[in-house]
Formats: sequence, C-alpha cells, structure tokens
Amino acid sequence: MKLAIQEGWAAVPLRNRLAVLRRARHAMAEMGSKFAEAISPALFRTHADTLASELIPLLDACRFLERSAESILRPRTMGSEGRPMWLSGVAAEVRRDPLGHVLVIGPSNFPLFLPGVQVLQALAAGNAVTWKPGTGGRAVADLMAGALKTAGLPNGVLAITDESIDASYRALSEGADKVIFTGSADVGKDVLSQLADTATPAVMELSGADAVIVLPSADLARVAKAVAFGLRLNGAAVCMSPRRLLALGDTIAALRPLLQQELEQVPPVALSARAAEILEGLVAQAKHRGATLLGELTPSAQRPLLVDSALPTMAIAHADVFAPVLSLMTVSTIPKFPDVYAECPYSLTVAIFGEEKAALATGRDLRAGVVLINDLIVPTADPRVPFTGRGASGYGATRGAEGLLEMTAAKTVLVRRGKSTRHYDATGPQHAALFNAVLRASHGKTWAQRFAGMRQVVAAGRELR
Repeated sequence: MKLAIQEGWAAVPLRNRLAVLRRARHAMAEMGSKFAEAISPALFRTHADTLASELIPLLDACRFLERSAESILRPRTMGSEGRPMWLSGVAAEVRRDPLGHVLVIGPSNFPLFLPGVQVLQALAAGNAVTWKPGTGGRAVADLMAGALKTAGLPNGVLAITDESIDASYRALSEGADKVIFTGSADVGKDVLSQLADTATPAVMELSGADAVIVLPSADLARVAKAVAFGLRLNGAAVCMSPRRLLALGDTIAALRPLLQQELEQVPPVALSARAAEILEGLVAQAKHRGATLLGELTPSAQRPLLVDSALPTMAIAHADVFAPVLSLMTVSTIPKFPDVYAECPYSLTVAIFGEEKAALATGRDLRAGVVLINDLIVPTADPRVPFTGRGASGYGATRGAEGLLEMTAAKTVLVRRGKSTRHYDATGPQHAALFNAVLRASHGKTWAQRFAGMRQVVAAGRELR
C-alpha cells in the first residue's frame, strides 16, 4: 500500500507536485502566528525569532524549489563531446529518480526549518516521507503537514510520528530508502549503526563546535557583535554557535573588553540538567589546565562565559554542548591558524573576520562544510546553497540543489545506435595493434603522436575487415 501511494505521487508530473508546494507556501505565509505559538516553549526565543529563523527561511527554500527543481531534476543528455571514440554510436542520459521512502529525523533546536526543508525536497523529488520530529517539534510538524494536505498532497505521502526516541527506532526498523538525520554526533552514530545491516544510505547533519577566526585586519567591534549574536541566538543551542575564537595575542587583548561589553547585553538562559553537568566538567578541566573563566557558572540563568587562555587540546575547545560558552585561543602566527583549527574534529562552519582577500586565503585550506567571511550563521539560510558537514560533523548535503539531488537516485540510460555487433566479437592477437593505436590516438602526449595513432587506427581497422 505504501509503495503504491509513493508511486502514485511520483507519477504526478513534477510541475504539479511543485504546485502543491506553492499552495502550501502561500497557506503557511498566513500562519505565522500559529507557527510561532506552536514552537516549543523550551526554546529560548521570541515569536519574532521563530518567524525570522524558521518560517521565513523555510518558505524561501520552498520558493527556491518551485523555481529551480525542474532544471535541477531535468534529465541530462550527454552529447558527443568527451565521449571516447570507441563508444561512437552510444547515446547517454542521466535521469534522477525518486528514492521511494525517505525518513527525516529532525532536531529539537530548530524543529521546523531544518527538517521542513528536507521534507519539501523529498516531496518535490517524488518520494513518500516519514517525518520524525525532535522533542517539542510535533506541533509545528502537524501545522506544516496540514498546510500540505490542504494544498493537495495525497493522503499517506507524508506521515508524522510522535516525538519519542522509541519513534525513531520504530521508524528505522520499518525501513527506508534513505535517512536524513539532524542531531548530535553521538546519536548520529547510533542511527548509522541501525542502518549498517541494511546498507541504507543517509545524510548526517551532526554536531558542530564552530570556530571564529579573527585576523589582525578585522573590525573588532563587528566581531564582538557577531559573537554576541551567535551566543544569544536560540540560547546558543545552534549547531553553528561559536565555540572557539582564534586570534593573535594582540587581537585577543583588544577584542576581550569589546566582547565582554557586548555579552553583558545577552540575556541568561536556563540550561538543561545534562548541559549544565557537561559544562561544569569542561570548565573545571579547562581551569585545571590553566584557563581563566570570565563569568560565573549559574545553570538556572546562565550568562555567556568566556574561557580565556584556552588551549586547542582542551575538551571544552571541541565540545558540542548547547550552552553560551566561548573559548578564546591565542595563536602565535597567522600560518598557525589551520593547525590550531584542525585540532577540533568537528568541521561544520567556520567564520573568518578580516580583510576579504586575506580571509579567503585563510579559509582556503580549512576543512569545513561552510566558510563564512565577515559574518556568522545568517548567510547559511540562503536556499540556493548546500549545507554540509565534514569530519565529525557528518556528511551529505541538505538544502540547495545538492540537497534536492540527495533525495534522488541517479539512473543512467545508455542507447546503442546502429547495427554493428563487432564489440561482441572475441579478441585475438590481431586486435592488439588496433587497441594500441587507440591508446596513442586518444592519450598520446603530443598532437603528432595522436595523429600518428589515428592513422594506425585506420590501418589496423582495415586489417580486421
């Protein structure tokens, strides 16, 4: 039954599927207050924050699909250019087929935008979708599902589970053609272990302990304001929240008071018991190894903390804890930035502040899914660009054209034209001269060698007639 439902949806022309998404987008645009009110009260944000960080970018991503999905998913026909000469007569085309059933396991910190875009991409590609919301995310998932149903999405194409951990395991055990997971690295590893037996492919958007690199040419007032924003947004419960700040000693000295001034304006957040426990242990270890804590541990009303004189090998410098804490690390020289940055296994985003040319040069060799120059977090919401992680931050893409293609399987169609069957014939000693001639004609170093090879191809071909 599920297969029939998915196949029926995939059979709907792409333009008509996108029309369903467009009608749902228009409906959700009128539901701003409902989405803001339905968001989990455990999230540290205002209604305006929810609209700006979740609903607006979700609908922008939907409009991107409406405008671009047809060109992204259009079959790609190969011409003769680049085709090996010995395959003359073979036409090639690459098509994008829906996977079938996609399981989207969403996070609790951004329960609408992150999984919502993934759901829209999967639906646009012609898949059936099961959406397992993160803790506190069922209400907004239901609102979006209701808008899609009203817009004409057939019954059974989108299923919403409950928020429990058990729901994740049940959905995984029922099987899927692909899993899109957003969450912590530890839980992600557990999900992957569940998928190993069936070799089910997955996109893993995992933890970050993201770095801010401040070059000597940076506008330090801008840096301080950006960092304060990053530690305020969603109560610092963002995978891209700044956790490490790397700069030369003179830059740290000049930046420190500006940071402290900006961070005084950031309101406190109540940490979960687990986050408070982890943070306390990390701070104790850092202080034991010589770091200085600027601020106080007050889990019930935690203000931003600066861990001064932190070392890149400290656990706090590569921890994915959801708390407003930033480690300040002094780097001896600019060429050392990549080495210090690479001490952390997470490679999600990195923000580099400074003169643009120098910042781009610094970011060129850093292993990261996203490099931001003179900004933090916000530009990643551009619906045109993929969001990816590397290292312990996961793999695969969400959003953008690459995210849409993740919801499809490449199908190559090769057509032999003409009646020749010579390529089926058994080879013998007489063919060696022909194949050696093909090698020279195709891959000779100089034009003269390739031309001589072509003449040899013609001669060897005559011999084989």
